[in-house]
Amino acid sequence: MAWRSTFGKVTLASAALVLTVAAGACSRPATQSTADTGGGPLRIAVGIDASYAPFFVADQEGMFADEGLDVQLVQFGRGGEAVDALATGQVQVAGSSDTTTIAQLRQNPSLRAMYSYEVSGDYIKVVLRNGVDSAAGIKKMGIVPGLSQISTDKYLEANGIAPGAVEMITATPTDMPALLSRGDIDGYVLWEPWPATALSQGSGHVVAVTGDYDWFYHHWAITTAPWLEKNEDTARKIAKVLAEASERVEADPQTAAVATKKAVNVAEDQTITAVGEIDFGVENLTDKDVESAQSIVDFYKKIGVLSEQPDLTSAMLLDWYQEDKQ
Repeated sequence: MAWRSTFGKVTLASAALVLTVAAGACSRPATQSTADTGGGPLRIAVGIDASYAPFFVADQEGMFADEGLDVQLVQFGRGGEAVDALATGQVQVAGSSDTTTIAQLRQNPSLRAMYSYEVSGDYIKVVLRNGVDSAAGIKKMGIVPGLSQISTDKYLEANGIAPGAVEMITATPTDMPALLSRGDIDGYVLWEPWPATALSQGSGHVVAVTGDYDWFYHHWAITTAPWLEKNEDTARKIAKVLAEASERVEADPQTAAVATKKAVNVAEDQTITAVGEIDFGVENLTDKDVESAQSIVDFYKKIGVLSEQPDLTSAMLLDWYQEDKQ
């Protein structure tokens, strides 16, 4: 898939289609709640890897509080569950990959993508079992529904492997290194820390990153239309904070590493590496992003996840984030 690649690096995505809650996150005590949350804090869904570093930095350094926002970060192990939490009102805003969000539009047509805050073609890596050196030697691949699945499909397609020639084994990200070590799968395509885990265990090696075959993922800040209609000023304040936190992460990876370790216990060196592999920055969604999103829709139609065309023009708010309004 030809993703927008106007950034120098490329980005990551830590989300799958079906998830489990990993932990509850904490927030710095803040001033007032400006969101329609029934009197409680504004809850933002995040993942548990370094791709969410801007959120962790903003939370721990009081950047949300400085904007008068009482924010609680809520951690999810997989992106699909975070998206579901929006529909049920458990959270008001979420960080999610474009791939995961699009897959949920059929069930949650009120989802709205406000802007992109990261993009990468280096963060997600192709890991093959020791002894398997190329796509031609693959018989079984481990996949996580969503971003991992489409990234795997793109890898096999780029290497001339016919659809159906490789058996797909569905599992959670945490299961993959063990499956690889036992020889139950020949490889997987995942974000960190799972490639690093295979390397540290001596069971696999990295043969490619998704950018090698022109596949880049984006992370979007998403919410629901009803919440956004009542809380647009709050949503813009969040965008402003994330823009500033993203600049901080890019300029000072060590600060991002410390914040991420404190939030989700990711090793500092892994986060520093991730910052070099991901382009963080709040950017408007454009017509190019709609084209990219349509290619994801086409993939989901091909595998039967989507049977109808979702309304991308409503779900993706083009040019919503205007920095001069902050």
